[in-house]
Amino acid sequence: MANEIVKSEDNGSAVAQYTGGVDLGGIMADELAGLNLSFDRIKIPSGGGLAFEVPGDDPDSPDSVKEFKAVILHHHPINCYYEEEYTGGNNPPDCGSMDGHIGIVAETGEVKSCADCPFNKFGSGKNGAKACKQKRRIYLLREGEQLPIILSLPTGSLGEFSKYVMRLLSKGKKTNAVVTKFTLKKAQNSGGINYSQAVFALDRVLTDAELAAVAPMSEQVKAMANKVAALDEE
Repeated sequence: MANEIVKSEDNGSAVAQYTGGVDLGGIMADELAGLNLSFDRIKIPSGGGLAFEVPGDDPDSPDSVKEFKAVILHHHPINCYYEEEYTGGNNPPDCGSMDGHIGIVAETGEVKSCADCPFNKFGSGKNGAKACKQKRRIYLLREGEQLPIILSLPTGSLGEFSKYVMRLLSKGKKTNAVVTKFTLKKAQNSGGINYSQAVFALDRVLTDAELAAVAPMSEQVKAMANKVAALDEE
């Protein structure tokens, strides 16, 4: 059973809480030579659940948290198409795009333009939706940690994320310059199916010292995003 954690950590200390991460290039060369660099993941539940699954000390028993806070180091679109209805698990998509623009068919290796793909058109899927699902991969740095963790936003959460990013930009802030609070709310799609929708709120702006420490890792993650995204795709 997952470990329930209701209370979130307090980030109100005057001491810088986000001190940046490690040199990912150095880690790959020194510690992961010949191994895959695969980051842990935070998972959004299905069916309208209101708690995230967050990796804990026991990999077989993730923690269950109603909210968490983190700095968004980088984010980018991904597309996933399954011929059969996706029911969860680690099965790779029949066609996937790591940048939201160019897709690769798993069986043949054929390269396709997402813009021209018929599965990327409304009406190609159930209830008038697209058969190819748009997601957003977010690389997060949590307080006190040195390696990023991944959150994959499903289609139903993209609208809320877009609104949040626009609110930040209107205030002259980027996502990697603030601490974001993540929560969930129950929503319902046009077919009457309940799902869990991510909600985003500004917790606080990073201090100058924190921003200077976090910025290098943000650039490293951005540079490595396509390579890392190709590993362990869900």
